[in-house]
Amino acid sequence: MTRLALLLPLFVATALGGCTTRKTIDTSIEIDAPPCAVYDTLAAFEAYPEWNPYHIRVAGSGVVGEPLEVRVSRPDGVVVDVPHVTLLEAEPCRALVWGGGIPGIFRGEHRFDLSPRENGATHLSHTEVFSGLFIGFADLPVPVLTEGYARMNAALRDRMAP
Repeated sequence: MTRLALLLPLFVATALGGCTTRKTIDTSIEIDAPPCAVYDTLAAFEAYPEWNPYHIRVAGSGVVGEPLEVRVSRPDGVVVDVPHVTLLEAEPCRALVWGGGIPGIFRGEHRFDLSPRENGATHLSHTEVFSGLFIGFADLPVPVLTEGYARMNAALRDRMAP
């Protein structure tokens, strides 16, 4: 592949005014349940429609490296089927990560990181990083997505309540 072909996406993005190459959603919540219980709920994809107002469908084997089908319902009413998602990390009681895309062009990585608290509770860090030359052209309104993640966090907390 020639250098010109490798640089073509950069030239196109620059010509079209796309200068944003990174967007981050960063939310967190304290949940009154141990990390393993929170992880088990997050990893039970088939139950998402019962409680999750944002990720209304996540389907897949739950095996790292395997594809997932993800559908989100944003607070602004937009429903999106997220294409080409792969389970990237599944570390029981600690982290669940999925993502996809083409590095440098358009990529998203969605993370649930769990930290134990001394009182037996869990700190959930729920983040996503979108990166690449074409991020500026995607329909990724950070305030809307942040609200959606916060709603999901609250629904998870409520589901885990004793």
